[in-house]
Amino acid sequence: MRGRDDAPALVLRDGVLSYEALRSRLSRLAGWLRQRVPEPGARVATWAAKGELTCLMPLACARAGLVHVPVNPLLKRAQVAHILADSGAALLAGTPARLQTLEPGDVPASCALLGEGELLAGAATAAPLGPSRADPAELAAILYTSGSTGRPKGVMLSHANMWLGAEAVATYLGLAEDDRALAVLPLSFDYGQNQLLSHWYAGASAVPLDYLTPRDVVKAIDRHGVTTLACVPPLWVQLAELDWPAETAGKLRRLTNSGGALTPELVRRLRALFPQARLYAMYGLTEAFRSTYLDPALIDTHPTSMGKAIPHAEILVIDDAGAVAADGEEGELVHCGPLVAQGYWRDAERTAERYRPAPAASRYGGMAVWSGDRVRRDADGLLYFVGRRDAMIKSAGNRISPQEVEDAAVATGLVAEAVALGIPDARLGQAVHLVARPAPGIDPAVAEAELPRALGRELPNFMQPRVIHWRAAMPVGPNGKLDRSGLQAEIRALAA
Repeated sequence: MRGRDDAPALVLRDGVLSYEALRSRLSRLAGWLRQRVPEPGARVATWAAKGELTCLMPLACARAGLVHVPVNPLLKRAQVAHILADSGAALLAGTPARLQTLEPGDVPASCALLGEGELLAGAATAAPLGPSRADPAELAAILYTSGSTGRPKGVMLSHANMWLGAEAVATYLGLAEDDRALAVLPLSFDYGQNQLLSHWYAGASAVPLDYLTPRDVVKAIDRHGVTTLACVPPLWVQLAELDWPAETAGKLRRLTNSGGALTPELVRRLRALFPQARLYAMYGLTEAFRSTYLDPALIDTHPTSMGKAIPHAEILVIDDAGAVAADGEEGELVHCGPLVAQGYWRDAERTAERYRPAPAASRYGGMAVWSGDRVRRDADGLLYFVGRRDAMIKSAGNRISPQEVEDAAVATGLVAEAVALGIPDARLGQAVHLVARPAPGIDPAVAEAELPRALGRELPNFMQPRVIHWRAAMPVGPNGKLDRSGLQAEIRALAA
């Protein structure tokens, strides 16, 4: 953190922390963690709204030689229980109201629970701990992200991954000490966490905000003099529909987007609303943090482009023969270089599927992330997204495992079979549609009435099906498996 001691670093509800205060609290929090969780490399999870705890823990855990596991505050007990068990967390710190929702069996016997207020009170009087001298390759964080099948998997980030990611973004965004980010994205995601780290790298400040309505974002920008706003497309759609006071809109210097593509129409609306702001279209994946960004000078003429590689990243387009694809030819996006994460936590099989040796053409070599995303490169080197290989549903910036939604539906006892699909949606990117067959002995009318309520109790809001399509029988393909592609085509046609 490069900010001057007296410069603002973090704007919280109950006051502003200067860099001097932030450094002091960070060192004491790290000291408390070292005493409470003395085992090097132990995992410490947080499950709370944005605030001092969630903002400081990524750096405090790293300084204490521990591994931070941020849990999305929107998740519910079943997902949290999986993350605690899978990560082997030694401590879960969170909002007391959230911790009270956990049931017997959700928390491993080896995992302690602690309310965030109690933790911060203890840390306030702890002996400070100096800067970390850890090997940059040591594990610093595990970020959980849904896979195309099964439960969420933990992406392992090293100290170097986090540092270089902050430095890269601060560099290409041109951040300065007088910049201020409104951190509206969840801090459990790499994009959200970087809102803080990139601005602190530059000596700038951040305002964490859990907003209720898009208008809260507008008010916060005006109140705090925000210069940087990072969003996913659905929030940009909502913000573009509001009436912005010219003075408020004029405070923004840069807008950034990831988690889904901006449409040309949305680009035009944002450029009209914020003509003075630089609009950065970006592409990333948790397994390698961020891959590309589009120079804002090109956004008007190339609104659908993903741009080129960010600093420290090497991006190759590899054809089906394993060679670099020619200009205009479709291939797989392969990310090489020091931003590549260390694989999936305790999951050698899925790590081997995504993390493989870099193509021969790579100047970095080593392990690379084979994204599964199909892209093409034009003659100017600009990349364009073509399609996603796997069945992942990407809705409102969230990556959703179809199987997790399907498993939750079947677990209610109301459903015998279920298929979750991502159907194009103008506001969300993709909306979750669920095709379901009632369980034997269940009145279809009862299943139809009860399933939404049951899923509402078990799944976070962003995973809830927008529409549930009921079938007396599910179609099967030649191999005897459920015909997902046929259902996808059918439901897309209905939704069109």
